Amino acid sequence: MADNFNFELVSPERLLLSELVSEVVIPATEGEMTVMANHAPTMTTIKPGVVTVKLASGQVNKYVVFGGFADVLPTGCTLLAESAVALSEITPDTLTKRIDEARKELEGVEHHEHRTKLEQYLSELTNLNGILVAA
Repeated sequence: MADNFNFELVSPERLLLSELVSEVVIPATEGEMTVMANHAPTMTTIKPGVVTVKLASGQVNKYVVFGGFADVLPTGCTLLAESAVALSEITPDTLTKRIDEARKELEGVEHHEHRTKLEQYLSELTNLNGILVAA
């Protein structure tokens, strides 16, 4: 049986989850990452995607995050999301609205670095939309 560790998922609006878990799958910027107890200390940025949390009880919960960062320690993990919502609460309109807002913001951007970041964000949102529609 896997060891458990503390996991917190926090957005600016609220604390979504604070539980003992056996594993968490995080959409890290450099690729999907599974965190378990006694994980090496790591800090990583998060891209838009689905966070899968396996509670100590065995129950699996999923959340959609829209960026942020995760702080991983051997005894726990804290994911500070720019925005997050339970997967069951997300609607296709929610993602479509975010995609439209990103496209609109992209139209007025002149600075190349900012444009590149927005294009990457838009790509990640579009990919996330495809994943959620297929599910």
